[in-house]
Amino acid sequence: MDGDAFFVAVEVAKNPTLKGLPVVTGQERGIVTALSYEAKALGVSRGLPIFQLKKLFPSVIVLPGDYASYVDYSERMFSIVRRYTDDVEEYSIDECFADLTGWDIPLQMSYKQIAEKIQKEIQDELHISVSVGLAPTKVLAKIASKHMKPHGLTVIEQESISRFLLKTPIHNIWGIGPQTSQYLVRHGVLTGQDLVSKNESWVDHMLSKPYKQIWKELRGLSVSPVDPDTKDDYASIQKTKTFYPPTLDPVFLFSELSKHMEDACAKARHYHLAPRSVSFFLKTQTFRYHRSHVKFLSPNNIPEMILPRIQKDFTHIHSKIKKQGILIRTTGVTLHDLVDTRVTQGDLFGEDQHVKKLNSIHKQIDTLEHKFGKRMVYLASTQKAIHKKKDGATDADTEDRNLLFL
Repeated sequence: MDGDAFFVAVEVAKNPTLKGLPVVTGQERGIVTALSYEAKALGVSRGLPIFQLKKLFPSVIVLPGDYASYVDYSERMFSIVRRYTDDVEEYSIDECFADLTGWDIPLQMSYKQIAEKIQKEIQDELHISVSVGLAPTKVLAKIASKHMKPHGLTVIEQESISRFLLKTPIHNIWGIGPQTSQYLVRHGVLTGQDLVSKNESWVDHMLSKPYKQIWKELRGLSVSPVDPDTKDDYASIQKTKTFYPPTLDPVFLFSELSKHMEDACAKARHYHLAPRSVSFFLKTQTFRYHRSHVKFLSPNNIPEMILPRIQKDFTHIHSKIKKQGILIRTTGVTLHDLVDTRVTQGDLFGEDQHVKKLNSIHKQIDTLEHKFGKRMVYLASTQKAIHKKKDGATDADTEDRNLLFL
């Protein structure tokens, strides 16, 4: 199940006078983050800077994101699905998988009727619409949910899989990214059915294990069961922000990275995690990413220890971009290879007294911020990012917004 233009739909549900109008969210970030179908019909696209939007599409209504409301509607939406099955996997804030297997008999409804009833109850109670895909496997259901929007219901039965996949381009298959789809096209795999038609030995030879699972699921064999457990840990933690106007100011850009690193490390500490490596990126106006990756001898969730490690790479990348004369619009950091600090505590903080002192300080800071709010204490390198607000590019990285990416 997939929410239709979810963020904007919530705004319309809160304020029905917006119904049928071109509406976008993202005022607080300076770029379009979500848009109504009416705005899309005008030619508006995600990522468009708000200042350009106002010039090109003056009739479009611009709203700030209300992340607390999005989380609230998400929880209410998933609770409606759970009326019909306990096996619900929250895939993102507005998408979920639900295993209905066996519920047709006690509910005395066909699987399609159950899906229709879920869809109707969400519409009637929350005043938002969702699109549903009903199929034997998660991959097929995901493809079906995108097939007809908004308020679509697409059913793929076992005997109709081949017919459906003949019309599905390989780049529309969930789990197959741009590089893999280009690779498959070069080998004559243009549609989902082309991939399904390949034998197992070809798949083993040409593709890695995750794609073999996709191949099986496309054939109607379920190998990725619905996982109803709430996620309470991370494979990685990312913090990123787009700002306007774009800039080449090295102090501001590094200050943005410093703020991201402080926030990411604070979240890691909250979940008793520490990364074995970190990466950062600078994204230019031309949407090109410039990245760097740094590994540690031992896991580390202390920003004062990490930032000096990335500063040299930052200076090198910034210098290269500056020579090209291209401005930077987005920065981001990611913590990778996370380990549980409760298990690795001795190795993690056994390096020297300096590390132990910093860890003790951050425990106190985390306690203060939990009680009194964020930014009670921050690094000097973060100061410019906090105080240099850019035409509506406010600090939207609140706890409510973090919930979207758990």
